[in-house]
Amino acid sequence: MINMKENLVETPILYSFRRCPYAIRARMAIAYADISVVIREVVLSNKPAHLLLISPKGTVPVLQLADGGVIEESLEIMQWALAQNDPEHWLAFGIEAERLIKLNDTEFKYYLDRYKYADRYPNYSQTYYRLKAEGFLIELESRLSKFSYLCGDSLSIADVAIFPFIRQFASVEPEWFQNSAYDALKKWLELRLSTDLFARVMAK
Repeated sequence: MINMKENLVETPILYSFRRCPYAIRARMAIAYADISVVIREVVLSNKPAHLLLISPKGTVPVLQLADGGVIEESLEIMQWALAQNDPEHWLAFGIEAERLIKLNDTEFKYYLDRYKYADRYPNYSQTYYRLKAEGFLIELESRLSKFSYLCGDSLSIADVAIFPFIRQFASVEPEWFQNSAYDALKKWLELRLSTDLFARVMAK
């Protein structure tokens, strides 16, 4: 966390981009924890000067706290929110949830980007990148074939942190995904997308 005491605000400010999976999971944790923030939607081609002042890397989400502190990573924003209020115990699964999120944010995200934007990565075909990404999907499918959620029979931070990226994967080739054998994963994704919480954070 960066500390900028000269930039105190009355209410925390969240710089966000509506469709960004990192921003989605940050907004969901904040909304679930019932924390009031001012959400500033960013136009990526014209980033606000204040965003670049408090976070020169210029990526979203970025949260400026009332005390001047700045949190620049989505997972840290989630953890900050849940540390204040976690009524359904999303943090209960600890190390296992952390392992899945790390896999999502590293290996899976690497191949997801190449699958989605295959024309920018011509060394391999889109199908190649999809197959590489499917390694993670296979593990999720195995878990969801046994349990309702990724870490067991109750929702965890892993479910909320990961599903926006699965949503993005599913949108690349929607027909292929719907015809795939990932039945448990598809059901899990559909349920996550149908929640009131997701609807709230995606409202324009």
